[in-house]
Amino acid sequence: MSVTTPDRSRLGLFLGVLVAAVLALVGAGRLTGVGVLALLPAYMFSPLVAGTVTCLVHDVSVGKVGLRVGRPRWLALAGVASLPMVGLTLLFAVLVPGIGFDPAADPIPGLALPSGVVGVVATLALVLALGLTVNAAFAFGEEFGWRGYLLWELAPLDFWRASAATGALWGVWHAPAVAAGYNYPSFPLVGIGMMTVACLALSPLYTYLVVRAESVIAAALLHGVFNGSAGLVLAYTATDSTTLAELVASPVGAAGIVAFGLAAVAIAATGPPALDRSVLGAE
Repeated sequence: MSVTTPDRSRLGLFLGVLVAAVLALVGAGRLTGVGVLALLPAYMFSPLVAGTVTCLVHDVSVGKVGLRVGRPRWLALAGVASLPMVGLTLLFAVLVPGIGFDPAADPIPGLALPSGVVGVVATLALVLALGLTVNAAFAFGEEFGWRGYLLWELAPLDFWRASAATGALWGVWHAPAVAAGYNYPSFPLVGIGMMTVACLALSPLYTYLVVRAESVIAAALLHGVFNGSAGLVLAYTATDSTTLAELVASPVGAAGIVAFGLAAVAIAATGPPALDRSVLGAE
């Protein structure tokens, strides 16, 4: 018999553990005088903790929620998909009046790279190398919760509603970090709303690649390279406006929202893949 609704008991446990983990980290930071931003590496693993506890308590195997190799071709695509999206974000940013393109920018400060095409290739190679390894490992701390357990749990809602619900929670989860200056240091309160909208825009592409790859690893690879390449937009854009710099010329600003929004439109136009629990993991 097909499942038509998420399990409220499992979902409640996941949300409860997630909130408890976030509060514990924020509380520990305040007691020790360590800021939330300094705790971000640990903070990123709170969805993994929530997802793991939920799976253990309710006897749900990690393979069932997408922790498996999946389809290599789609995993490879997930590994490079962030690069054209970041490039599109950069294009949209520099089209905005008041934002310029800085071809002489140093994309990786402190690291001497060749000039010209060789330098661009070296930069992208380094971004991919770090994104697919170190960054992806930290991104997995989030993605096992978001596109592993939670997407599996919400699969009965269908592709779009599951993507929206996952994206909304993903965005709100960032609130303590954004309020502390993450991504939008001059606009912490507006930034919480902006981050939530950005996560809503990003979510369909993440869902799409996880479903196609039949593995949550696809989301970790996409997320890892996205985090590693996002700084390229900030490096190559130039503006005297703090508002434009933080709320527009950013992968999680207006330019990034438009870019990933277009990806969602493309998914809608071509038809999203069927989302059900069986394609995310073995029953």
